[in-house]
Amino acid sequence: MSATAPHAGPSPIRRPLAAAALLTALVSLVFGLLLAGAGPASAHAALTGSDPADGAVVDTAPKEVTLSFSEAIAVGDDSIRVLDPSGKRADTDSEPKDLSEGSTVRYGVALHSGLPDGTYTVAWQAISADSHPISGAFTFSIGAPSDTTVALPSQEAGGGPVGVVYDIARYAAYGGFVLLVGGSAFVLACWRGGATALPMQRLVVRGWLTLTAATLVMLLLRNPYTGSGKFADAFDLAGLQAVLDTKPGAALVSRLLLLGAAALFIAVLFGTYARREDEREKKDLTFGLAVGGGVVATGIAATWAMSEHASTGIQANIAMPVDVLHLLAVAAWLGGLASLLVALYRTPDIGSAAVRRFSAVAFGSVVVLAATGIYQSWRQVGSWSALTGTRYGQLLILKVALIAVLLAVAWFSRRWTGRLTDSAAASEEASEEEPASESDSVSADPDLDPERAAQLARQRAALTATKKKRIRDADPQRSGLRRSVLAEAAVAVVLLAVTTMLTSTEPGRTEEEAAGGTPSASAPAAGGPVNLKMPFDTGGQNGKGTVRIDIEPGRTGSNDLHVWIDGSDGKPMDVPELKLALTLESKDIGPLPVVPDRLAEGHWSASAVQIPMAGDWKIDVTVRTSDIDQVTIDKNAKIG
Repeated sequence: MSATAPHAGPSPIRRPLAAAALLTALVSLVFGLLLAGAGPASAHAALTGSDPADGAVVDTAPKEVTLSFSEAIAVGDDSIRVLDPSGKRADTDSEPKDLSEGSTVRYGVALHSGLPDGTYTVAWQAISADSHPISGAFTFSIGAPSDTTVALPSQEAGGGPVGVVYDIARYAAYGGFVLLVGGSAFVLACWRGGATALPMQRLVVRGWLTLTAATLVMLLLRNPYTGSGKFADAFDLAGLQAVLDTKPGAALVSRLLLLGAAALFIAVLFGTYARREDEREKKDLTFGLAVGGGVVATGIAATWAMSEHASTGIQANIAMPVDVLHLLAVAAWLGGLASLLVALYRTPDIGSAAVRRFSAVAFGSVVVLAATGIYQSWRQVGSWSALTGTRYGQLLILKVALIAVLLAVAWFSRRWTGRLTDSAAASEEASEEEPASESDSVSADPDLDPERAAQLARQRAALTATKKKRIRDADPQRSGLRRSVLAEAAVAVVLLAVTTMLTSTEPGRTEEEAAGGTPSASAPAAGGPVNLKMPFDTGGQNGKGTVRIDIEPGRTGSNDLHVWIDGSDGKPMDVPELKLALTLESKDIGPLPVVPDRLAEGHWSASAVQIPMAGDWKIDVTVRTSDIDQVTIDKNAKIG
């Protein structure tokens, strides 16, 4: 007696493969089009003016060229270069001098004396406070315009092959985050049985691997991405050390450390948790995993919030937690959608209860997305003209339209989910009656060899699973749900790509300010910017210098604080430690500690420094120049 497994047909296998191939092709197409059409990433800071102005003709050679920016930037050697008509350096080839005053960010370079008449080219490159490289070029003429051999650079900062790879890593990092967090949340909140499903395990692990690999690539490419644009500089140890001292570098390292904790979470979720059978113990473990996983996911999301758009501009102290909530909601919705798609196509065991639970999670995520998105839109756009007249605003309109389409498709999915309940139960009952009786007859036959009986039992189990899957695949309600979820996932891929583009595009509010449009909402209503100079001497070697402090807008509430340290030679000076404290002695308030972040050599900044009330504030500055040489200096300033 022999048994031959029936031919089940190609459809159960081909359909999930076709769906996966379709999504893969869509992802590749969308990302390719976006990367091809987006160009180099714009940034939060923008050039707002120059002296001489672009295209100006001056009678006599200026002593220096100055550039003004909308927000704080980090500069280094060769950040501003002035080239004569023959292409030779017309500046003194030194690091740009910081000429900032109050809320005006300005840098300049000195020019050689006795420059001849002709057209001069100014090329500049810097790093915006929200981590994006910016660059540009313009010309001015002395006496009269002339021919010039200098070609304006066609590649902006952050462009070229390095920029393309870095942007791909940025897209991949967001995608990996969505799959990692959304997939894990789907298992814990919607379908606990998914912890034992191999396709679900692969989805979450691949999300972790993608995010980890993308973060490593971004960390290594950060130096050439913001500098030379050469892949070889990715392994320059001095450049890597400089990156680690910046806010974006620290955020990437923090993300890698949190991903180590995420790996432990995945091991428990798909190991101990998946094998746990006692319901009470599993409930306790679910709570522990939810809390621990939530903390890790929040920390990973914060690495974006603390290093990109949310960390600069107005109301940064509110914008960063709002950005974290926005990212977590995106992951719960889109990552859960990807998990549902995999479950429907690759696992026959998911039931309607899990689909309904995800529907509730998705609804809550959409509510959070709407609330946080409205705030972010106001903060980054600021006016109706910026919404329709800037690239950021236009991308935002496209994002809203895609969300509307996604919600419309989701409505159809909810209808299919409602129909799935009864048909799923019926198909379950029909698929289990006959195989169960056949299995009992095999086990009851006393003449069968035990080994042969076990073999037949395995064949019967395989036959049962095949029949059950065939019945479920033929279920019109389940098929309709699969199609609608696949359509949701396709729209979600495009939505995620557009969202990623928004994070690297110059906000509409800043673009309008740079073009002379709507004034910034952070302009002070009372008081004014505070500028202080404080000499110091720690008593050690190279212990003398000057601390310069700018507090903007210099009024009660949230302020941006910038600190520059110049050595005795007038050049930027790095120190191992810098701390500040603010005290209003007349009201017995303080000291209020401030720990600024290092932006560049000799330049630190802190956002959202809160000044609770107006008055004559004492500003204490502690400077440490070595392990033992330290001094605290102070100066009073009227704020508000």
